[in-house]
Amino acid sequence: MPASIQAVKKGVGMKTEKNCIMNCAGSRAQRGFTLIELMIVVAIVGILALIAVPSYRQYVVKANRAAAESFIMSVTNKQEQYMLDARQYAATLALLGMAAPEDVSKNYNITITNIGATPPTYTITAVPAGSQAASDTRCGSVSINQAGTKGITGTGTVAECW
Repeated sequence: MPASIQAVKKGVGMKTEKNCIMNCAGSRAQRGFTLIELMIVVAIVGILALIAVPSYRQYVVKANRAAAESFIMSVTNKQEQYMLDARQYAATLALLGMAAPEDVSKNYNITITNIGATPPTYTITAVPAGSQAASDTRCGSVSINQAGTKGITGTGTVAECW
């Protein structure tokens, strides 16, 4: 009798029911994820969200402040042009032919003060409004005057906020 037939009769090379229960169970393909795996993924996403959301909010606050600072710098340039033409500084944005852009006006109130002093002076101030006021306590209001002196009303430094 050939060797292959003898092996089949003895059960060599064949998976018997006992062998299959012990060895075949590990070779089944998994279908889906376990609850533990899903909970680990949810925990990791939660931790990443705790880190990312405050960082993103701080970025938005800085971007809003930068837009306001850029606008008041352009108002400063217009004030100097107005001074050359009218020999005085303008008391309002309308006299300069300017209006705050929407992204600035929804987060800041822009004011021009100290007009009429001798020698002529002005201070342009951007006061945070709404959620920007609550989120930007470090810098608060930002301002600049006719001499180019920058200021803030918050607890931070001018270098950090400008």
